[in-house]
Amino acid sequence: MTTTPRIDGFRMPAEWERHAGCAMIWPERPDNWRDGARPAQAAFAAVAAAIARYETVTMIVSERLMDAARAALPHEVRLLAIETDDSWARDVGPVFVADANRRVRAVDFPFNAWGGHEHGLYAPWDKDDALARQLCEALDVRRYRAPCVLEGGAIHADGEGTALVTEPCLLDPARNPAVTKAAMERWLGDYLGVQAVIWLGPGIPEDETGGHIDNLACFAAPGRVLLAWCDDPDDPHYTVSRAAAARLDAATDARGRRLTIEKLPMPSKMVITQEESAGVVSTGKGMNRAEGARLAASYVNFYIANGAVIAPGFGTETDDAARAVLARNFPGRDIVMLPAREILLGGGNIHCITCQIPEGNPG
Repeated sequence: MTTTPRIDGFRMPAEWERHAGCAMIWPERPDNWRDGARPAQAAFAAVAAAIARYETVTMIVSERLMDAARAALPHEVRLLAIETDDSWARDVGPVFVADANRRVRAVDFPFNAWGGHEHGLYAPWDKDDALARQLCEALDVRRYRAPCVLEGGAIHADGEGTALVTEPCLLDPARNPAVTKAAMERWLGDYLGVQAVIWLGPGIPEDETGGHIDNLACFAAPGRVLLAWCDDPDDPHYTVSRAAAARLDAATDARGRRLTIEKLPMPSKMVITQEESAGVVSTGKGMNRAEGARLAASYVNFYIANGAVIAPGFGTETDDAARAVLARNFPGRDIVMLPAREILLGGGNIHCITCQIPEGNPG
């Protein structure tokens, strides 16, 4: 398409708006997922089954694993044969946009594995970059191809014109050479209908995406932000969380509102065990799956489904406190907390492996 979503009257909906469904990608990459990806596949299947209670799930699967995926997944989960490089549907899938008439289109942002040949996590990434186009074709949704690299996990929207982002991801020259804040804000305005951008600094420690916003903070409602919070002065996230809170305190959204901050506790420091590391086929490049490496664990990395919040659980003492914060901020939705360490071992969590498809008609 030669126009832009802004010109055509489209904007990025909030995640809590009604969905037609959710897309996921079946994991299999042996240098990311341990033990032939079997533990990760079980975790992905549990996420898909939980979401499928509330909305339609489409699982993207390589041809060679189609039979195995079918056997592992509930019958109501639909399978779609597309080849990918890994399984981060949030980052490689399209960002869907909608207009006032609930027509739905999609924005296809180029993808370069979170930093290209300079500091990307794997190469090649051409199958992942093609995924948004192929999914749009399968869904019969019209698509805009954007001029800038942007992953879905690098942006959160309130549905009313405000975006939350982090500087290290959106201003990364390995993603977009010579990028400026002004240029990025224009792109976000043109392709996602964003009118106000709230810039936060670094993301949580050891987030190998460079600091995606969906591990640090997200909107729970217009004017209300959930922030991953750390009370341990010896943890590097102690400083990060307070710097983020200071920026949020000083910000206003696209409607001129000041923000309310709700603190989600960070789980205590989690690291890769020797057994977990040994199960990964290491290439010595990109992804760090070495014993003792810190895991970027965050409760912010949840998925809002129709009628539910599907959240990661880590089997730590902070799980109950995080559940209580989510229940308070999403009244009327079920809070479904799932064991998520196997997803975390791959570098992300439940929000990272899901991509919501807004309810509406193809535009």
